Amino acid sequence: MRAAVLVFPGSNCDRDMAVALRTAGADVTMVWHKDTNLPEGLDVVAIPGGFSFGDYLRCGAIAGRSPICRSVIDFANRGGFVLGVCNGFQILTETGLLPGALMRNAGLKFVCKSVGLRVETTESAFTSGYAKDQVISIPIAHHDGNYNLSPDDLAALQDQHRIAFRYDANPNGSVDNIAGVLSENRRVLGMMPHPERAVDPAHPSADGQPFFASLLEQMATT
Repeated sequence: MRAAVLVFPGSNCDRDMAVALRTAGADVTMVWHKDTNLPEGLDVVAIPGGFSFGDYLRCGAIAGRSPICRSVIDFANRGGFVLGVCNGFQILTETGLLPGALMRNAGLKFVCKSVGLRVETTESAFTSGYAKDQVISIPIAHHDGNYNLSPDDLAALQDQHRIAFRYDANPNGSVDNIAGVLSENRRVLGMMPHPERAVDPAHPSADGQPFFASLLEQMATT
């Protein structure tokens, strides 16, 4: 599998994401935000966590209008796989690839801890390595992770089984306990928790390993 990890000023989880993908067997290229084109032959683009452009204006707002994101939108519209974690999820909503917006946490504080995450669907390349309703332990680290969207968009996510993960105990006020959502074609995933921080035996949890393993397995069969 060939993967690209985007890098913005303020990204601080780009190396973590690259390490997780490489550990699972991917060939990873780091791509700077000012580049206008993605490398040829990619299978997946990963948009990592951090504080792109210092979270000015809105989290992900400036990054979502960077030159490389135009290519990411085209890549997704052609059926490419795209993963956005934490700030990457915020960027995906800013590009319009996923519905909704990430707002300030309901408690108005930065939260950094491991949380229980319930797998709501296994019908995606990102979640097929888990069992439905399985609860996994994945870290979170965000100040603006309160996911909100219109009632119509929420109904569409529910009806189409596009909610990938829900919090077991809501840490930020997100609507319907939503922690991650899929696009209509199920090839774009945005999530606030960090699976790339749960892939090593030295981590408190290795529950992120099946996430990346199933993604690579899906790439090998498509």
